[in-house]
Amino acid sequence: MRFNLKEILHVPGASLPFESQLDLSDLDFYGERPFAHPVVIHGTVRNMADALLLKGSADTTMELVCDRCLKPFQQELHLPVSTLLAETLEDEENDEIVLLEDGAVDLDEVFTTALVLSMDSKHVCSEDCKGLCATCGADLNQGPCGCRKEIDPRLAALAQLLDKDE
Repeated sequence: MRFNLKEILHVPGASLPFESQLDLSDLDFYGERPFAHPVVIHGTVRNMADALLLKGSADTTMELVCDRCLKPFQQELHLPVSTLLAETLEDEENDEIVLLEDGAVDLDEVFTTALVLSMDSKHVCSEDCKGLCATCGADLNQGPCGCRKEIDPRLAALAQLLDKDE
């Protein structure tokens, strides 16, 4: 969504609110599509004496798969976004300032970039998720599996000593 800011560009103290929805259901993130639900974005752009400040947030429910136990789960996301907007850049290498195009900013691009940069590369359904057994694949959250613990081959001789005592 292109958001026209021409009416506040040269009016210090002026602000414009915005609210919209993003459809990021096609966004592929490491083989997953976490944004199955619409992303609601809202906030304001304020002229702070020749500097435009965009402050807003993105809210959605993400559909994820746990990297430990492989079960699907949902996670609420509330992402605050704050960025400076400018018509021209004095320092060409400044990635923190978003350039306006004909007095407008592309809110979809600003918020999509912020969402992608905030994503974790690993998703866990809960901090105490035990995952799957590396040997049999049983879900350890359901209880212990029936696998016998493998003995480190470097300690096999010591394990034989323990077996003789029994």
